[in-house]
Amino acid sequence: MEMKNQIKFLTVAVIASMAFATACNDDNKKTTGGSLKGEIPAGTVLTGNITEDATLTRDSHYQLSGGLHVKEGATLRIEQGVEIEAIDDEASDYILIEQGAKIDAQGTASNPIVMTSEHKETGAWGGIHICGRAHTNAGTGVLSEIGNAPYGGLDDADNSGTLRYIRLEYTGFALDEEHEANGISFYGVGNGTTVEYIQAYKGSDDGFEFFGGSVNVKHMVVTDCTDDSFDWTEGWNGKGQFLVAYQTGDAECDCLMECDNNGTNFAASPISHPVLSNLTLVGDNSENNTRGIRLRAGTQAEIYNAIITGKEKCISVETTQTEDALKEGTSKLQYIAMSSALDSENGIYTPEMFAAAAGNSTDYANTLTDGYVGTVTGGATPDDAFFSNADYKGAVSADNDWTAGWTL
Repeated sequence: MEMKNQIKFLTVAVIASMAFATACNDDNKKTTGGSLKGEIPAGTVLTGNITEDATLTRDSHYQLSGGLHVKEGATLRIEQGVEIEAIDDEASDYILIEQGAKIDAQGTASNPIVMTSEHKETGAWGGIHICGRAHTNAGTGVLSEIGNAPYGGLDDADNSGTLRYIRLEYTGFALDEEHEANGISFYGVGNGTTVEYIQAYKGSDDGFEFFGGSVNVKHMVVTDCTDDSFDWTEGWNGKGQFLVAYQTGDAECDCLMECDNNGTNFAASPISHPVLSNLTLVGDNSENNTRGIRLRAGTQAEIYNAIITGKEKCISVETTQTEDALKEGTSKLQYIAMSSALDSENGIYTPEMFAAAAGNSTDYANTLTDGYVGTVTGGATPDDAFFSNADYKGAVSADNDWTAGWTL
C-alpha cells in the first residue's frame, strides 16, 4: 500500500466533520459555497454529510475530497452523464450511503455515470459503500470497514436506492488487511435495492464485495481488479445474473470469485447461499493466483450456465461444510464449462462426485473433468422471476452484448 493512502486515512475524521470543502484557485478547482442540498452546482467539491435530498445534475463534473456520508432520511440523486472525480490530495475519498439513506444514481448506456480519480492508478480512492438493514451472520454492532457505519438487521426487503449504468475507476485503497475499499461494498443491503449495469475498472481490491444481505444484481463487470473480482461473506443470499470478470494479466489478480459464509464460524446462520446464472469469468493465467471460483468457509451456492477459464483450478472447494453441500445437492453447479478440472481440498473431484452436484449429468461432468470448454449449447435459467431467459452460454452473446458503449 502506498504511503499516500495511509496518510489519507489519518485525515478522515477531520474531513468528515466538514460540511463543504474549498480548493485552491491556483489549482483551477472550481468551488461553490453553501450546504450540500437541492441541486448542487457543477464544480462543487463534495465532502461531509448530506442530511437533506441533494442532486448532482446531468452532464456535470464534481470533485470528491474525503468521505461523503448520505445520512438517514436523505437521498443522493446522481443524473446521467455526471462525473465525480476524487481529488489527488491527502484526504480519504469515498461515498457512503448509511442505513435509512438512499442513492438514486441512474446513467444510461450512451451516457453513464463515471466515478474516477485525478490519480489514474489502482487504489486512488475508496469507491461506494452502502449500509442496509438486511440480515447478516456477523452478529450485532458491526460497522463498515470504511466510514465506521452500522449495518445489518432483519429487513431483507430494505431499499437503499437504485444504481444503474455506473463505471467506477481506480478504486480500492486499504487501511490494513481488515479495512479495505472495493468498487462497491454492499453491507447488509436489502433486495429492495436495484443494482444493474455497473463496472469496477482497475481497482486495487475487490470489484464488488457482499457482506451478508439479500441484494440482487444484474449486468456487472469487473476488469483487472487486483484482488478478487467478486467476493461474498457473512451470509449473502442474493441473486445475480449476467456477471463478467476479466483479468487481462496487466495486474496480478486473485480469485474470479471468493466465496465465504463466515471466516470464523463456518456454520454461522443465515448461511451464504446466492443463486447465480450466466457468468463469464476469465482469469489471467497467473502462476501465483490459481483459483477461479473459490468456495470455502461453509458457503453454499447455486451456479448455473457459466464459462470459467484462465485459472489452473477453475472451481476449488474448501471446508467440509462447503463440500458436503455440493455432494448433498444443497449447492448446485449446473451447465458449467471449465478449462481445468474441479478441485477439492481432498483431491480432484471425480466425474461421479461432480455429477451429484450437477443434477446427475454424468456425461456433462466428464466433459468438465476433461477440461473441454464449450460443449453446452446454452444453459439452464433458474425458475425465478428475477432471472431473464437466456439461451446462450455465459454472460454475453453476439446478439446481446450489453457491455457495449459504457464499459472500458
